[in-house]
Amino acid sequence: MPIALPVGLILALFIGLLIWLAPVQMVLLVLAGLASVVTVIRRPTLGLLLFCVLGTFIPYSTIQIGVRTTVSEAMIMLTWASYLLQAMFFDQPKRPPMQRTERLLLMLMLFSAFPFLVGQVSVVAEGNGPINWVRWLFNLSILFLVPRLLLERQTLEQLIMCLMLGTLAMLLMSIPVFLAERSATAMIPILGVLGYSGVDVLNSSLLALADRMGSPWMHPNVAGGALAMLLPLAFCYGLSRSGGPRSIALAVAVLGVIGLLLTGSRGALISLVAVMLWMARRRIPHLGRILLGGVFAGTALLLLYPPLQDRIMSLFSDDDVSTAIRFLEYSHFPDAVAMFPFGIGFKVDPPVLNYTEFGISNLWLNFVYKLGLPGMLLFIAITTSWWKQVRPAKGPIVLTADNCIALGTTCGVLAALFSGLFDHYFSFTPVLSALFWLFVGISLHENRRLHQQAIASFKSHVARPEQGERP
Repeated sequence: MPIALPVGLILALFIGLLIWLAPVQMVLLVLAGLASVVTVIRRPTLGLLLFCVLGTFIPYSTIQIGVRTTVSEAMIMLTWASYLLQAMFFDQPKRPPMQRTERLLLMLMLFSAFPFLVGQVSVVAEGNGPINWVRWLFNLSILFLVPRLLLERQTLEQLIMCLMLGTLAMLLMSIPVFLAERSATAMIPILGVLGYSGVDVLNSSLLALADRMGSPWMHPNVAGGALAMLLPLAFCYGLSRSGGPRSIALAVAVLGVIGLLLTGSRGALISLVAVMLWMARRRIPHLGRILLGGVFAGTALLLLYPPLQDRIMSLFSDDDVSTAIRFLEYSHFPDAVAMFPFGIGFKVDPPVLNYTEFGISNLWLNFVYKLGLPGMLLFIAITTSWWKQVRPAKGPIVLTADNCIALGTTCGVLAALFSGLFDHYFSFTPVLSALFWLFVGISLHENRRLHQQAIASFKSHVARPEQGERP
């Protein structure tokens, strides 16, 4: 008997019972979820595209799948399940050999089992270490999906547009709400409707940040870091395209700068400016004028919004609270390392209640806090290897439709690493760390393609004169 018949009967019975016993809204939600799962299982690439939309629009909307996780992370898990299921029954295209950066990341993932086990034993606190560890591994694993699923240029273009559309939707929701209410807490009711958990706790934590823009990223500094990483890609993609994609990407770039200023994330703002100055130094077209326009727009926003003036001026203040806390974090960090030389693992995040008083607002030192010194050294080795593979050649960079994605993702990763001097969010923060490793994977993938394309072009150019000399 064909398998479709019993499966169809079971689904029909299940849906019939659901319609009979459950409210209409729940039935529609379940049907939409089932349709999405079936579609992704048939086409794993759609799972990655959906992650790009959801991970930039509503990154922390949650779902219950035995344990509570974000919809974005569940989409990564579903994409992997779909890919492996497809690989069992169908021949997959031959993927390129692993690059050194990918091998080092795999080493970091394997090594993390040691601090995970140590933390489970040495840290006496409430927390689900195994689930947190598995979620973090899935966030990193998205890098390995890039060479497996982004095999065609059209698919990569669709993925970039999904990133832009998700970011644009997030900005179009967050900026008007903040401008209307002038409070970060105005987003709380909307986030509750979007399936965010712990809304009451979030409300109390945002009260101290009320004069900064709220968003689906929940914390203004996390939103600022995400925008700092996404904006270089939006600039490069928008400047090299035409029509609808150009309009969408440039809208993300313009609104993203406004959103970044309203978040008040000074580290993200400094990192974005630093990366764009480097891009301008490499003679990327129009960037000088864009920076000048950004200065004028930022000045106008400063004049119209006094809380932003206070936030920017606090950079030069001696009594800024957040700066003082960072100095306290650095001064207490050696004590934390001495107490947990092999890291605290994944049961809890720093600080550890009843053990340490402060966390650490630094990307690299947070790896030490969680995974010990070897974890940080592996992360440094990964980023160093990545830079050697994607570093542009000396001289001016000619921005084209062919290299804009490689350049945009490379600059986005640089902005994320630079912001790591001030914040730790790209290390273990769910979804944001997945976007970081997605950008690393795309930049590696695209730079390898451009390198192979350059080699093929050179060989063709060398072979032409020889062919012309033949009688």
